[in-house]
Amino acid sequence: MCADQNLEEPQEELYEHHKISAAKGQEPLRVDKFLMNFIENATRNKIQKAAKDGNIWVNNQIVKQNYKVKAGDEVRVLFTHPPYEFLLTPENIPLDIVYEDEVLLVVNKPAGMVVHPGHGNYSGTLINALVHHVENLPNNSSERPGLVHRIDKDTSGLLVVAKTEAAMTYLSKQFFEKTSEREYIALVWGNLADDEGTIEGNLARHPKNRLQMAVFPEGDEGKEAVTHYKVLERLGYVTLVSCKLETGRTHQIRVHMKYIGHTLFNDERYGGDKILKGTTFTKYKQFVENAFKILPRQALHAKTLGFKHPVTGEPMQFNSEIPDDMQQCIEKWRKYAQHAE
Repeated sequence: MCADQNLEEPQEELYEHHKISAAKGQEPLRVDKFLMNFIENATRNKIQKAAKDGNIWVNNQIVKQNYKVKAGDEVRVLFTHPPYEFLLTPENIPLDIVYEDEVLLVVNKPAGMVVHPGHGNYSGTLINALVHHVENLPNNSSERPGLVHRIDKDTSGLLVVAKTEAAMTYLSKQFFEKTSEREYIALVWGNLADDEGTIEGNLARHPKNRLQMAVFPEGDEGKEAVTHYKVLERLGYVTLVSCKLETGRTHQIRVHMKYIGHTLFNDERYGGDKILKGTTFTKYKQFVENAFKILPRQALHAKTLGFKHPVTGEPMQFNSEIPDDMQQCIEKWRKYAQHAE
């Protein structure tokens, strides 16, 4: 049934939840499998049900789950309800507020907390907590209340939130113009060759796995990304590094460190949840498995955040402690490295 036929019949309004254009090199692939590569937290069952219910459209026509997506196809998922991220429910979730005044607040986000609602995470997010804590937060350009920048779900650390339109504009400009200060602490696989360095390489969605980002060093694709790193401590098969962001792209540190051969420790999405360096001894394997259990996420913490205050223009800087799970993991490697010497 095509869209035109459908529109002649009385129907409820449809809301677009996902829109994906198949890339030039797309090999024919069943639409349910194709969508699995693009939609985070989606299950095959959910996608097949959406197809059965007539919610999957390709080039403005409803398709079944066995439709083969080809290069250039425009795939859309439409439902009769708006995306849940637009139905923001205030939730009384405790926040670790480091600083707050009339125009902004700085929050220390725990690992595991999603920053804003999205597919599969419609409640329990930082924004749900923020809209309960502050009334009438201003929207950013993506309609996300209060958010000036983001950090990944399993990254811990500092975020600044704007409470007024003027603060949103002023703070966003600093991030855009690269005048804000952001330092992260990461534990990465391997022993870095240099004590410090700069990683440059445009970032865009991975052509094969859309849940990953990839580096395009030629610069003809993606957005400019620059990360400055410095070795803090060498711990044998892993290294503790400080990463300062010049730009703030999705997964920037995670992708840049992988690009130079030093994937973040226990970063499942980028392959850091496997033993990438070390010995073949069973004892060592057990040691690493235990370290993964202590830190069941990527080893990344947004430690320092600096910016100018939107009203006073005063420079402000905030620091947060490395959280307990990451600290314990570092300590474990420290002991291992000392015994290995």
